[in-house]
Amino acid sequence: MAVTGWLECLRTAEKTALLQDGRRKVHYLFPDGKEMAEEYDEKTGELLVRKWRVKSALGALGQWQIEVGEPAFLGAGSLGPEFIKENNANPIFMRKDTKMSFQWRIRNLPYPKDVYSVCVDQKERCIIVRTTNKKYYKKFSIPDLDRHQLPVDGSLLSFAHANCTLIISYQKPKEVLAAESELQKELKKVKTAYSSDGDCKTQ
Repeated sequence: MAVTGWLECLRTAEKTALLQDGRRKVHYLFPDGKEMAEEYDEKTGELLVRKWRVKSALGALGQWQIEVGEPAFLGAGSLGPEFIKENNANPIFMRKDTKMSFQWRIRNLPYPKDVYSVCVDQKERCIIVRTTNKKYYKKFSIPDLDRHQLPVDGSLLSFAHANCTLIISYQKPKEVLAAESELQKELKKVKTAYSSDGDCKTQ
């Protein structure tokens, strides 16, 4: 089963954990050299951040690509080319999951709710957001469903609009909830370092 395959991949990865500022930070190093870093709320166990880093063909470490969590902003770390500042009024797309749903927020979208269309494209395995006034269009996939090889089901999709923010929710399938529960059990076995500062690194 595909779900077991992904879980097995996480189990066999080299893991280090760090407790810092109320967050449990877990770093995974996979046999192919890929890295994944996750941050969980220490109290609720909710996933706050998931990011990936891949080595280039020449072995250099690339930039972290954020899958879940707030995009990095100026002042959030060392300055680099990724901090070229966009206009504050541009839509900001980010993923922020809840326990039961994958959830995306698109800020700076002032149009009323009836302007938006949010649907699933089965062939491309993605979600498409568009507006009837042709002011916004976005297509994005759900990597978790791809990793578990699960279908993208339009009946699990819903959206709401408030305070110039479009909130798109996709109910997590039971297979994903089961895998997440198993992963939490697995992470409890990882020896955790405690720190007030510093980063989570693999030895």
